Amino acid sequence: MNLSLQDQVALISGAGGAIGRATAVVLAQAGADIVINDFRNEEGCRQTAEAVAQAGRRVLVHEADVADLAAVEQMVQATLDECGRLDILVNNAGITRDALLVRMEEQQWDQVLAVNLRGAFCCTKAVARHMMRQRAGKIVYISSVIGLIGNVGQANYAASKAGLLGLMRSAARELAGRGVNVNAIAPGFIQTPMTQDLPDQAREQLLSTIPLERLGTPEDVARAVLFLCSEAASYVTGQVLNVDGGMVM
Repeated sequence: MNLSLQDQVALISGAGGAIGRATAVVLAQAGADIVINDFRNEEGCRQTAEAVAQAGRRVLVHEADVADLAAVEQMVQATLDECGRLDILVNNAGITRDALLVRMEEQQWDQVLAVNLRGAFCCTKAVARHMMRQRAGKIVYISSVIGLIGNVGQANYAASKAGLLGLMRSAARELAGRGVNVNAIAPGFIQTPMTQDLPDQAREQLLSTIPLERLGTPEDVARAVLFLCSEAASYVTGQVLNVDGGMVM
C-alpha cells in the first residue's frame, strides 16, 4: 500500500494544536513539506515547526485567520510562490465556546461557526482552482462525532462540525471530475490535556461509551489523514471516516 507523499506540499490549518501537530509530523514523515497555519498561537506554531523540521522536511508558517478569505487567499498564493505547488489541504482549525443552547450568546455561536465552518469554506475555495488546474489534490476536513450525534452544551460546535460534512460532500461532487479527492474524518474523544485532567469517575464513564475502551490519540487521527491523502485512497471521495474507537456505529 502506497502511503508515500514524497515531495508533496500540505497546508494544515490549526496546526498549532495537538491533532494539527500530529498530522503535520505524520505527513512530513511520509515525505511532504508542510505549511503550518494557525492564528494567535505563536508557541504552538513554533513547536509544530520544530517537530516537522526534526522529521527532515521543509516547513513554512503562515498565521492567517482562516475566517478571512482575503488573508487565506494571500496565504495560498504565498505557498505557491514559495513552494511551487500545493497538493494537500487539511481543514483542521477549530474552536469551542460551550454553553447550553438557552444560555448561548450570539457571539459564541458566531465565533465557532466563523472559524470551524467559514474557515473551512475559505480554505477550500482558495485552493480549489489551483487543484483543479493541476487535476490532482486531496482535501480532508476534520469534523467530529459531535457533528453526527450532537452534545449537550455544544450546539454551535455540533452545527459547525455537521456543516463540514455537507460542505465536504458538495465539494467532493464539484471537484471529482478534476481529480481532486475530498473526504472527512470524524474523531471521537482524543487524548488532550483536558481529558487527562478528568476525575477518575468521569473518565470511566467516558470510556464506557467506547467499545475499544480507550481514548484516541492525535496520532490515530493523523494516520487516518495520511491514508486519505495518499494514493492508497485514490478511489475514495465524499466519505466520512470515524476515528472513534467504535463509539458511533
